[in-house]
Amino acid sequence: MSYSTYGELCTEVYDVTKPIGSFWGMDYYLDRLKEVKGPILEAMAGSGRILIPLLEAGLSVDGSDSSRSMLASCEQRCAERGITPNLYEGSLQELSLPNKYDAIFIGGASFLLIENRDDSLQALDRIYHQLNKAGKLIIDLELPSPDLEIERIKTSTVILPDGHIITIENKLVEVDWYNQFTVSYIKYEKWNNGVLVNTELQRFALRWYGIEEFKMILEKIGFTDIIVSADYQFGNQPTKSTTLYTFECIKR
Repeated sequence: MSYSTYGELCTEVYDVTKPIGSFWGMDYYLDRLKEVKGPILEAMAGSGRILIPLLEAGLSVDGSDSSRSMLASCEQRCAERGITPNLYEGSLQELSLPNKYDAIFIGGASFLLIENRDDSLQALDRIYHQLNKAGKLIIDLELPSPDLEIERIKTSTVILPDGHIITIENKLVEVDWYNQFTVSYIKYEKWNNGVLVNTELQRFALRWYGIEEFKMILEKIGFTDIIVSADYQFGNQPTKSTTLYTFECIKR
């Protein structure tokens, strides 16, 4: 399994807990993309919480994602606002779209959802070839918390707009510090007036990368002018305590 799949119930939870524009790095992406004159692609666009504010700001942005459920949510949200972007379904390691782009970005550290390392390298190579010459790649990465606890269970409850309730049980089952990934099992249960109406199980894996490691990966693919910024502050150098950092680079 290469991607941590986002199913129907997961998408419903995501829509409530991560509404449009509710993204820590929203201002950062608006600022870093506002000077891009040509088309932009948000890879792993999900249900549109970043894509839609960029479109409403007047940018020309397409979206792609591997989850049909997430894209359906994005399509609905766009339709409600009278927006009709190009949306494409498919995995990043097979990315082959009809247009090339002046910028491609992956926000919210979604790139970590590509579990297999070879698949992630293939995805970056496909992104490189999908960019115009001198096109820009912006990509977030995140480091895991050092105090992860195996078998720890976190529970939460989400109330949907229609009154249904989804309960979530998240259990961390594996942390591999050497190979740089974690695996959690997540169970979603949807309830209506105390009656269980749907259940969904998700294997949720995340693969992380060190800063210097990822720089070398980007350079090997052919990217240049690599800048790393911490916590959505452009040029702010990462420190030992930094967990979220953003790479910007240019196609040679």
